[in-house]
Amino acid sequence: MLAKVADALPEGEGFLFEPKWDGFRALVFRQGNTVVIQSRDLKPLDRYFPELSKALGELLPRGCVIDGEVVVAGPKGLDFDALQQRIHPAESRITRLAKETPASFVAFDLLYAGGRSVMAQPQSERRKRLEQLLGSVKRPVFLTPMTRDRAVAVDWLERFEGAGLDGVMAKPEAGPYLPGKRTMFKIKHARTADCVVAGFRWYKDTTDMVGSLLLGLYDHAGVLQHAGATSSFTQEMRRQLAEELAPLRKDALKGHPWSAWENASTGEPTEVGAEEPRMPGARSRWSGGKDMSWEPLRVERACEVKYDHLQGNRFRHAVTFARWRDDKPVRECGFEQLEVVKAFELEKVFGVAKAR
Repeated sequence: MLAKVADALPEGEGFLFEPKWDGFRALVFRQGNTVVIQSRDLKPLDRYFPELSKALGELLPRGCVIDGEVVVAGPKGLDFDALQQRIHPAESRITRLAKETPASFVAFDLLYAGGRSVMAQPQSERRKRLEQLLGSVKRPVFLTPMTRDRAVAVDWLERFEGAGLDGVMAKPEAGPYLPGKRTMFKIKHARTADCVVAGFRWYKDTTDMVGSLLLGLYDHAGVLQHAGATSSFTQEMRRQLAEELAPLRKDALKGHPWSAWENASTGEPTEVGAEEPRMPGARSRWSGGKDMSWEPLRVERACEVKYDHLQGNRFRHAVTFARWRDDKPVRECGFEQLEVVKAFELEKVFGVAKAR
């Protein structure tokens, strides 16, 4: 099942509220002596998480299929960057990271129990059966907290972000499990930030339409860090941006703050350590072989964007362009403007009382 974005938690009765985990959505199949971990787009994940596959085989009863999230917990809460690094072609690296950054599985829905489908049953009944199934489960498998109390969910939305979670899910308690259908609601934080526009990528194979704007924020040392990209444009606006940004392309690479990181014309990354963050032009295992080359712009313009979550020094999810900020000096576009989220211990997320 999928979710629609909502601006606020729904009012009234008839909803189950759960924390929204920031990891890899996954289905776990426990059949006979076999465990299969499968991503939402049907890709196998077993080889990347051998320690989790072993634990699931030991802790889950046979004949069940469970919907949940694969996560990695770090010192400051959920660590999505560490989770991404677990997807690697080298078996030696997978083995090492399985020990250094072990993964956990957070269960939040039940599809099969005892070898029989329960997808037609209402969400409330599936939740009850999931609690019975995982009543004595232990780490690294967890059962996500749940409440019917909207006030409790509002509190979760505020406090749990400090542990790396990125919102709250609202599930109609009478609804069946409908694969591929957007029957749930996800409520995430809405914030704005003023960012430097330091480069762009062309739209697909064109050279007259902008695909995305590359965003930067100054850190405390005055260094412009690559913070993400925004690509929420109509076709008309893509053409308009190409014309509007054309003057800023002249002599842009000379003295550009990111020129030491990338070859802007080819997108090939310079030599960096294996654990260093990738910069705008770097290709990753998540780019699907796409051309990630980019074009530099003179660092002279700022824009306002809408975002929901910051992971380290990068915007975690989609960033929406709001407006140009030509009244804003680019040097004022720094991390200090962003809201500081109060830390919250991840362990306490599982210790909250389950209101009914």
